[in-house]
Amino acid sequence: MSLDALGKTLGVEIEPQLLELALTHRSYSYENGRGANNERLEFLGDAILGFLVTSHIHDHFSNMDEGNLTKLKNAVVSAPALAQAASSINLGEYLLLGKGEIQTGGREKMNLLADTFEAVLGAAYVSKGLEAAKTIVDQHILPLLDSAEDLLLSADPKTTLLESMQQQGKAAPVYQTTHEGPDHDRTFFANLIIDGIVVASASGRSRKQAETNAAIKALSGAPFI
Repeated sequence: MSLDALGKTLGVEIEPQLLELALTHRSYSYENGRGANNERLEFLGDAILGFLVTSHIHDHFSNMDEGNLTKLKNAVVSAPALAQAASSINLGEYLLLGKGEIQTGGREKMNLLADTFEAVLGAAYVSKGLEAAKTIVDQHILPLLDSAEDLLLSADPKTTLLESMQQQGKAAPVYQTTHEGPDHDRTFFANLIIDGIVVASASGRSRKQAETNAAIKALSGAPFI
């Protein structure tokens, strides 16, 4: 798909080489003998996103205390929220992925979409400065705040799930985690167990992220909630 089309959708012009790098997953880089992938841009984009969202909610949610401001900010920059924004612009169709990632549905993976969105944000900043990054956030992230109450409810899914179980007199959720890969590039897998039954499974780049993603899955449709 055309990178020009993606630029128009984003609402900013990004240097083509930077945008391509932002879309390059490490699996593609490895399989094609490239040294660079989008992880450095993702690191930068994560910081820029946090700053822009924090600034916005500070200015527009003046009646909210610090605790809820933090929860709201965390919800807006969470993997589910970013993946939702990425899906709305069909970002998955532009990703450069290795064959294995393509075969396992990498274009629809929540964490991969979220990470790539942050990388694109980082590329916009490097290419055109903070205003370009702000344009993307204004157009594709801040509209999520139209449902601020729903975002707050999902800001800490593990706690939300635990409280739901307690209200129903059920046992606390148990998370069983495993991991694969070397220390510098691990993928974690979490099974969420309630009353001895695995009700949701998810992966992440850390143990916490995998468990959080499993709780999100459970809250999004498990029949016992």
